[in-house]
Amino acid sequence: MSEPFNLDAPPGFRGVDPDKPLRKYIRHLPHWRQDGATYAVTFRLADSLPQAKLEMLASMRREWEAKFPEPRSEKAWQRYARTVTSRVNEWLDQGSGECHFSNSHFANELARAILHFQNEQYHVASYVVMPNHCHLIVRPFSAFELEDLLRAIKGVTSRFVNRELGRIGELWQQESFDRIIRDEEHLYNAIQYIGNNPLNVGLPESQWFRWVDPEWESLQWGFREA
Repeated sequence: MSEPFNLDAPPGFRGVDPDKPLRKYIRHLPHWRQDGATYAVTFRLADSLPQAKLEMLASMRREWEAKFPEPRSEKAWQRYARTVTSRVNEWLDQGSGECHFSNSHFANELARAILHFQNEQYHVASYVVMPNHCHLIVRPFSAFELEDLLRAIKGVTSRFVNRELGRIGELWQQESFDRIIRDEEHLYNAIQYIGNNPLNVGLPESQWFRWVDPEWESLQWGFREA
């Protein structure tokens, strides 16, 4: 039997608050919001999934909708979101597309953009920049919406990469994948996933662009190599 999780919550973190309302909106995926929540977020380059994978996602959606007709329960939505996110993460790790962020010049710019408003508009606990996507754990501060923060990060890096490469057009897929962190154990596991993502896909250490809040790291919330 595994040992019970016993780390104290790091500064500023709380899990889902059952006494606070949850808001939900739906695009291709459902997105839940709660004031003061911390989110695990994945956003990807627009070309990071081949057409065949996009068609598989569309087929998954049709089959799910047929199996779970309206009105759909929260549990059904949550299971669907977890399934899609897990599948997409596997596909992203296959390294499809132009993978602009295998270039350290671009990866460092994305890392800079992620931390630009650290402790002003949000708190980022951890991130990893992968060749064609990015994972981060972030808690927006009051009056700041997660969508707006992600849009700003994507916007500044899109302009930078397009200018450097002399390209035009969308760099990022518009919709991101996000999930509210439930509790301390979920948070810890998410940080370890971020820390081990480049190792697990075989990236050389020269292409590891990952970070965890130093204060959190000092409290045993840092990366543990798999």
